[in-house]
Amino acid sequence: MEKNLSAQLLEEKKLHSYNYESGNPALYVGTYGKYNNGSIDGMWVDMTTFSDEEDFFDFCRLLHHDEADPEFMFQDYENMPYELYNECLCPDEIAEIIAFANETEEHREVMEAYVSNYGWSKQLTWDDVSERYQGKFDSEEEFAEHIFDELYAYEMPDFARRYFDYEAFARDLFMGDYTFVDGHVFSDHW
Repeated sequence: MEKNLSAQLLEEKKLHSYNYESGNPALYVGTYGKYNNGSIDGMWVDMTTFSDEEDFFDFCRLLHHDEADPEFMFQDYENMPYELYNECLCPDEIAEIIAFANETEEHREVMEAYVSNYGWSKQLTWDDVSERYQGKFDSEEEFAEHIFDELYAYEMPDFARRYFDYEAFARDLFMGDYTFVDGHVFSDHW
């Protein structure tokens, strides 16, 4: 029995092990029992490798099978918004982390920019964020040029466009209508 358990644990560890270069969201999973006895024995776990919280907790129980009733301690996190993390996560919170982790890398980046400005709300999804997302731009002025081209350029002769003040237009746009966060632009209106 112990041999089968060891083989299963080894296989599961390979499947769920976190690669630092991947950029995937991860949690360091230990237990309060080990921590209280002076050990931080645990593992960095790649959250993209789980389909749901039940699958995740099954792996955690296997990882800490040496404890009769392990109380999991999530000692650190990588590549996810701070608002999703705490050291004692319930199943619903793990489900949110897994949902976030299973977004594309591009969606996770945009969601992190969104959360850094607007905060995290329960059950936040890419669909929620994408309603406000306007795209990625090098500067507020570049976004202003984009908006101008979309809305007004067809009304203005080419020679007159060079006189348009994109800097002032950008300043006005970002005084309540839009927010610029790490190159990502979000509409402040739903």
